[in-house]
Amino acid sequence: MASTGSGLLTRGDDNLQSMLVGTVMRKVKSRTWKKQRYFKLQDDCMTIWYKSKKAGNTHSTFSVGDVEAIREGHQSEVLLSIADEFPADRCFTLVFRGRRSNLDLVAESAEEAQSWIRGTRKLIENLENMGEREKLDQWISDWFKKADKNKDGRMNFKEIQDLLKMMNVAMNEHHAYCLFTKADKSQSGTLEDDEFVLFYKMLTQRDDVLKVFQEYSLDGQKLSQSDLEDFLREEQLEGGDIQQHAKTLIERYEPSETAKLLNAMTFDGFLMYLGSAEGSVFNPQQRGIFQDMSQPLCHYFISSSHNTYLMGDQLRGHSSVEGYIRALSRGCRCVEVDCWDGANGEPIVYHGHTFTSKILFKDVVSAVSHYAFKVSQYPVILSIENHCSVEQQRVMAQHLDHILGDKLLKNTLDGKAPIRLPSPEDLKGRILLKAKKIGGLEESFNGIVEDSQSGDVSDEDEVAEIEEDNVHRESVRRRIKVGQRSKQRLSKELSDCVVYCKSVHFTNFKHSRIHSKFYEVASFTESKARKHLREAGAEFVHHNSRQLTRVYPSGFRTDSSNFNPQEMWNAGCQIVALNFQTAGEGMDLNDGLFRQNGSCGYVLKPSFMRQAEKRFDPETPHKRDGYQPVVLSIQVHMKVISGQQLPKVNIKEDSIVDPLVRVEIHGVPLDQDKQETRYIDNNGFNPVWYDTLRFPIRCPELAMVRFVVEDYDKTSKNDFVGQYILPLSCMQQGYRHIHLLSKDGTSIPPASLFVHIRITDQE
Repeated sequence: MASTGSGLLTRGDDNLQSMLVGTVMRKVKSRTWKKQRYFKLQDDCMTIWYKSKKAGNTHSTFSVGDVEAIREGHQSEVLLSIADEFPADRCFTLVFRGRRSNLDLVAESAEEAQSWIRGTRKLIENLENMGEREKLDQWISDWFKKADKNKDGRMNFKEIQDLLKMMNVAMNEHHAYCLFTKADKSQSGTLEDDEFVLFYKMLTQRDDVLKVFQEYSLDGQKLSQSDLEDFLREEQLEGGDIQQHAKTLIERYEPSETAKLLNAMTFDGFLMYLGSAEGSVFNPQQRGIFQDMSQPLCHYFISSSHNTYLMGDQLRGHSSVEGYIRALSRGCRCVEVDCWDGANGEPIVYHGHTFTSKILFKDVVSAVSHYAFKVSQYPVILSIENHCSVEQQRVMAQHLDHILGDKLLKNTLDGKAPIRLPSPEDLKGRILLKAKKIGGLEESFNGIVEDSQSGDVSDEDEVAEIEEDNVHRESVRRRIKVGQRSKQRLSKELSDCVVYCKSVHFTNFKHSRIHSKFYEVASFTESKARKHLREAGAEFVHHNSRQLTRVYPSGFRTDSSNFNPQEMWNAGCQIVALNFQTAGEGMDLNDGLFRQNGSCGYVLKPSFMRQAEKRFDPETPHKRDGYQPVVLSIQVHMKVISGQQLPKVNIKEDSIVDPLVRVEIHGVPLDQDKQETRYIDNNGFNPVWYDTLRFPIRCPELAMVRFVVEDYDKTSKNDFVGQYILPLSCMQQGYRHIHLLSKDGTSIPPASLFVHIRITDQE
C-alpha cells in the first residue's frame, strides 16, 4: 500500500531521520507556560506524536496535512513575549489550517530547530505534490492503520466491521462478509495490504460514474480519444481545442501505459479525471488572476476584515497580532485598527470601553508590514478608527513611516492632483491608510493645509448606534456612558499619511452626488446600509460606482457573528468587513467570492455596477437602464447524484450520518432560494440521490451557489457535515465533483459530492 512514509522519502534525509528518532522541545503557551514535550514523527511520515516527559500522561497527535505554514523565529505573539529568554534561531511556530491555535515551540538548539523546520516543510511539500491516486492510497492506508487494532498488519472480519462504522457506512453484514471473502485471496481469514485495497475498491465501486463511462464508451471497456472528445463536448460543454484537451487528459490521468499507447482512457483514468481539479465544479481557469486589474479601486469587491485584532468576542475577546497575520494570509486586503492612547506614550489597539485585551499599535504595523504581500501583491488598506490624542497620533504616524517605509503610500502616484482612484495594478505592493484627513487632496497640492484641526477623528460609532436603538443592557449602558466622545484634534502628521481613502461622514446620496470627492470613503453599520439599500438601491449602486464604501457589523454582534455580505455586494459596496475569526455562512460567502481571481482579495464588479451612467437596482435586477445582457435570466438545473466518504459528525461509535444536500442560491433578493434532496438512511459513505433541483436566476453576475451537506435529524436541528460555495460565473457545467470543506473552511478529503449541472436560458 503506497504511503508517504516509504523509505524513498526518508532515505538520505537527515532532517526526517532526526524527526523519526524524536526530540525534546518546549511547548510554549505564554510567557509563564513553557513545558517540555517529547515530539516524534511517526513511521507513516504523516503524523507527529508528542507527550509529556512525565510517565502516565496521555499523548497527542496531529497530521502534517493540518499544518498550513511554519514560521521561523519570534513570529508569533507568544514567542515574541519570550524573545529575551530564548534566541530566535531556536524558536518556530506551526500554523494550522482553519481557526485552530498555533503550536509555538522552542528547540534545545538551533540545529534541532532547523531539522524540524526543514523536515516538516519537506513533508508538506511532498503532500502538496501528491497526485490524486497517491492521496487516495494514503487515505486508505490511514484507515487501515486506524482499524488494525492489534497492529499486526492484517485485519480480520471483526476489525473490518469496526472499520465500516468508523468510515460512516452501515452495511448489511452478509454483504460485507461476501466482499471480505472475495478480497481474501490468500484465504487466511484476514486482509493484508493489497487485499485491503481490493476490498476498498469493491466497497467504493462507483456505479454512478460507471454508468456515465459506459454511455460514452463504444466497447464498455475504455474511452477512445474520440469517445472522450464526445463526452467533453456534449456533457462537459468544453470549448477550445477539444482534441488537444482529450489528449492532455489521457496523458495526465490515465494510469495504464497500455491505454495511453492506444490514446484511450480506462474507467480508472476517467474516475481520476472527474475527481481532479479539472473535473471539479470550480473552473480552474478562473482560479488564477484572470480579471482586468487596471480599473479604479471602487470597481472591485475587496476582501475586508472587521476589528481584525480580535480572536474572539467583542467584549472580552483576546486581542492579538495573530488576527492580522491570519486575515492577510487568507487574502484579506482591508484590515481594521482601533487606536487608543496607551501607557508610556505608545498607542494601543483594542475594542474601546470593553474588557478585550490590548496590544501595541507598533506591533500591529510590524505584522502588517511583514505579511501584507505574502499571498497577494495587490494593495492593503489600513482602516483606522482613531481615538488617540494629537501627541499619540504623531507617534502613530512615526511608526507607520518608520516600519512601513516605502510601502506606505503618502503621495499620489504621479505627484499630481488625480481625477480618479488608482487601480489595484497601479498600487501593487503599497499600503493605504483609510482615516480622517485635514482638507482634501486639492488643498494638499495648493499647500494650504493647517497644522491641525478640530473634528471627529473616528468615522465609526457603534456606541451611537446602540444608543439610537435604546438598548439598556448593563454592558451596553457602560459603553454608552464611557464612550461619549468630545471633538478631538487631528495631527497633520497622521493626516498626511492619508491619500486616496479619506474617511468622511455620509449625509445623503444627493449631497454625495453634488459634493463628494472620488477619494472620500463613507462607513455604514449593516443596519444603516440595509436602510439605504431598501430606500434607494439604485442610488446606492450609483454612489459605489464612483467611490469606496465600507460596511461593518452591528455593535449588537458582541459574539463576533457576521451579517450576510451578499446584501452589501448587491449594492456594489466594496469594503464589506466581516469578523474573520467566526466561521459560518457569512465567511463561507466571503471565501467563495474571493476564491476566484487568484485569491488576490480583489474581484471586479459586474459592468452594470461600474458605470456611473447606468442605473441598476438590486430589488428590480431585470430593469437595467442602458444595459442589455446577452442572457437576462437563466435556469440552473442541478442533479445531485451521490456523495463520497462524508465525515462522521456524531462522536457516538454506532452513529452513522443520514445525509441530505441543500443547494442555496445567494444573490439579489429575487434570486434568493434554497432546495433540498431527500435524506438517505444510515449511509455517509456512498449515498445516492439522483435528485434534480431547479433554480431560476435573474441576475447571474451576482449569484453565488452554496452546497451544504447535513445529517438529518427528525427530532432536532440537523448537524452540519460539509459545505462548498462558489460564484455561479465560475461554475463548470456537466458531470462534476464538489470537494467539500469543513465549517472552518478547510478541506476534508476525500469527502465530495457528484453532481450534473446544466445552465439554460430561462423558459
